[in-house]
This record gives sequence, structure tokens and C-alpha cells, in this order.
Amino acid sequence: MKKSLQMGSAFIGIIVGAGFASGQEILQYFTSFGYMGLIAALISTVLFAYLGMNLTRLGSRMQTTSHKEVVYKMSGKYVGRIVDYIIIFTLFGVGVVMIAGAGSIFSQQFGLSSALGSTVMAVIVILTIMLNVQKVIAIIGGVTPFLIITVVFVSIYCLLTMDLSFAELNPIAKEQPTTLPNWFVSAINYVSFNIAVGASMSIVMGGTEKDEKIAARGGLIGGLGLGILIILSHLAIFSKIDTVAGFEMPMLKIVDDISPILGFFMSIILFGMIYNTAVSMLFSFSARFVPMGTTKFRVFVIITGVTAYVASFVGFTKLVTMFYPVVGYLGLFLVGAIIYASFKKDGKTVTNDQNG
Repeated sequence: MKKSLQMGSAFIGIIVGAGFASGQEILQYFTSFGYMGLIAALISTVLFAYLGMNLTRLGSRMQTTSHKEVVYKMSGKYVGRIVDYIIIFTLFGVGVVMIAGAGSIFSQQFGLSSALGSTVMAVIVILTIMLNVQKVIAIIGGVTPFLIITVVFVSIYCLLTMDLSFAELNPIAKEQPTTLPNWFVSAINYVSFNIAVGASMSIVMGGTEKDEKIAARGGLIGGLGLGILIILSHLAIFSKIDTVAGFEMPMLKIVDDISPILGFFMSIILFGMIYNTAVSMLFSFSARFVPMGTTKFRVFVIITGVTAYVASFVGFTKLVTMFYPVVGYLGLFLVGAIIYASFKKDGKTVTNDQNG
């Protein structure tokens, strides 16, 4: 059970990024639908649990460590190519969103130029990837447990200190902008997007466990845990929507209203998560095209980082609004491939699909 819990915790760490931690994702995908946002969150929980279980189970079954190899084994030659391109697109796009998110923290929390925050993030991300400082990434990755504790604390606080009833807050919540057509599509899209971001790492993580049942249980626990965090975050933002509407980082605003000191620490946690995610995304993107540790790799990283930095000036909220739903729709190819692969009897059968 210990291994399953560790794997479940790691699954949450892979999926939970700065967009989630800031509350902007939750606001657009769930809270903007008011009461029905809770139903959407419950649907997402079930889907995350099911797909998480199958991702780690497939990883254990295939015993593979390659991103590209996993995709083609799972999806077959032709769909695999589509899924591979979707993941490449996602890696770069999420990297751009993270750099923009750093700018939002500097602007909202410290009253500094958003360009300064984006510049600082882009520079340290490029340097980290070029230096390959894995220990630094591991340390920053340790902020996830603090985020989970914060989300639970903030949710309880918000529900206990609501100024208006949910009936009064519902119309305010439904006024919040979103590009998703309805709560059901939003729930599916949110799961699809996040699976596109975390599928490869989740499968490889499952590959470290030879016992398929332990791996599957780990993914199930992780999916359920992630769903609970989504529900708690939605309730927190929904209960305070009258005060956080219009802010790029609603969860940060809530924490800052509780205490400026807590707000400062929350901004540090957010910055750490953004850094961790940005490094992971742009490192994986660069490694997909150029051999690591070479001069070409370093040049490619600089070009990629500068391009992502320039693209980040579109703005954090706009990028989440435009980019995430698109990846969510594209990610349905991957979700379909995972469900299809989960019905395969063994790793050999899946491997043979690549040659078909």
C-alpha cells in the first residue's frame, strides 16, 4: 500500500501545475458554471481515477522508459504520430503559459512589472535546462505537499467565512468568462488537457513498478486525490467569487485576503510550481528534438526559451482561455488511445500494433 500511496502522490504532483494552483483553471473550467461546476468536478474525479489507474497499469505492463516509444506502443503507428505531435505542442504551450504566469505573480502580488516576472522566469528556466540541475528541480518539486495543505486549509476557511449564500453567488459565478460551451464538455476537456500534459510521465512512472496491481492502485489513488483537490478548490473560489472575480490568480487573492504573510508564502509556492513545470515542459520539448548534453541542445534550449518568452506576452489569462481548451480537444485522441490500450491483454499485443 505504501508504494501505491507514493505513486498516487507522484501522479498528483505531475498533473497539478501552476494553472491549477493559481485557481485560474478551476475558475474557467468549473466555477464559471456555478452549481453545475460541482457536477463537472465530480465527473472529472471519476475520469481522473479511471485514466490514472490505466496509465500507471499500462506503464507497469509495458516496462518502458521512453516517451516516444510509449506513445507509439499505446496508440499504434498512425494515431501515435498524431498523439506525439499533440504532446509536443502541449509541452511548448504549457511552457509559454508558465512563463506568463510568473509575470502575473509579480504584477498581482508585488505590484511589479509582469514583464520582469516573465523575464526572470525565462532566464532561470533556460539556465537550469542548460546546466541540467536536477537537484534544484527536485527541491522545488517538494512544494506540492504545501500546496495540497494550503488548498484544504483555504477551502475550509472560505466555506466557514462566506458572506453570501451559494444561491446569491451562483449568478456572479456564471458571469465569469469561459470559452467552454457547457459544464459537461468542460469536465471532459479539463481531464483530456491534463492527461495530455501528464500521460507520458505517468506511464513511465508506472513502468518502475513490476506489480501491475500496485501500479494500478497508485494511479487510482492519485486520480481520486486530484479530484478531491479540484472539488475543494472549486468550493473555495465559488464561495468567494464576489471578491476574486477578475483576478488572474483567484486562489492567491483568497490567501492574500486571509493574511498578506500567507499570501507572500503562497506566491513563493506558486513561483516554485511554475518554475518546476516550465523546466519540465521545455526540457522535454527540447530533448524530443535534440540529443541532451550537446552544444546543439544548448542552442536549441536558448531559441526555445526566447520564443516561449516572447509568446508569453499574450498574457496568462488569455493563454489559459485560448490554449488549454484546444489541447483538451486534441487530447481526446490520447484519452481514446489510453482506453483502447487498457483493453489489450498484454504488452506484446500493444507492441504489435506499432507494426500493423
